Amino acid sequence: MSLFTNYLVKITLQNNYRLLTPLRTFRVSQVKHLYSPAALGIDGYLNSRKKIKEQFTNFSEKFRTKMTDFVMDPKNMVFTEDLKNMVHMAEPADLKLILDMVKKFNTQSTEFRFGSFVFGPVVMRMFHFLDAPTEALQCFEDPANKGFFDQLISYQILLDLLYNHEMYDEMFRVFETVQERQINMTKFPKYPVVLILAACYKQNTPKSMEYASKLWLEMTSVGTSPLRRACTFFAALAIKQGAPQIALESIALQKQHYVTIRNIKAMALSDMGRVDDALPVLRAVLDIDRPDQKDKHTFFNETLEKVRAAVQKANNKDIEKEFLDIEKALKDRGLIYSQTLDQLLNVEIASLPKKKDPRSMSSKFQTHRMPFSQRNRNRTV
Repeated sequence: MSLFTNYLVKITLQNNYRLLTPLRTFRVSQVKHLYSPAALGIDGYLNSRKKIKEQFTNFSEKFRTKMTDFVMDPKNMVFTEDLKNMVHMAEPADLKLILDMVKKFNTQSTEFRFGSFVFGPVVMRMFHFLDAPTEALQCFEDPANKGFFDQLISYQILLDLLYNHEMYDEMFRVFETVQERQINMTKFPKYPVVLILAACYKQNTPKSMEYASKLWLEMTSVGTSPLRRACTFFAALAIKQGAPQIALESIALQKQHYVTIRNIKAMALSDMGRVDDALPVLRAVLDIDRPDQKDKHTFFNETLEKVRAAVQKANNKDIEKEFLDIEKALKDRGLIYSQTLDQLLNVEIASLPKKKDPRSMSSKFQTHRMPFSQRNRNRTV
């Protein structure tokens, strides 16, 4: 009961985004969401859903019956507007109808289809909102729906939904399809990669470590730079699996002012017995931290414990004294934090980086895109 109560509190705080539809039964996963609804575009889907449900208030059931008849009759077509409306009206009881409509829409003749509406992300947002990972996976893997979900954001939404339900093996299967299709000519789409490495971290097995290492090697061999969250998931997994040298190497190009990066570095060095290198990592924050600074350069308690163990193992009085002095200084400045690396790694990603607005580009660049006569006029002003 407490789990369900916590879940209701969580969804109420998240902009009340689920309260736009009638109350229904939810399947609750104990895994926190990695991406927020806003980051996946689900808030936009819900705005459209609210409007369409209002339009169909008095004849929604009649429309459902009509669509059911359409998918059963081979002579009838499912038009863009039909599918769009049904996807935004859908409730859990409509999932079978949605699966049938998507299949028919994708396989029927395109002779009379003149619109360019891209359904993949919208349908996946619907599955995510309805918390239907099994149906989402079934729809994605259906050979009849080939090409329907060939958008990077569709992959990300599906992987996030599977992640929420701890369906890690299914995630790996989906990711293999993603790599085969290479949408936008990329074999390693950055947001799906974050989710896959998060799945490896959650599994925390020798097999998942092997999978993550192979993926990492393939990415770095072609010059792909993973996002920082992907790096930290991989590095933290390596530490858990007793491979601190891999953890250290995977964060080598990341900036140390990030909390996760410096903590992972200190942990990895300590696990490797390189206490002489770990202590400067701790000491470095004392040189840059100021009392009036808003963002403190903190370390986790668990990080200090790892360093302490390495210091004790070194059995060197000078090193021990240096560590105690650094630890005291960190405590006095309030730079030791009770949060764990695992907690910080799993903090929800609230939004994705926004694309640059063309209007914010330099006036010089804008001038080059103007007609020649207009450019000349601008130069004389």
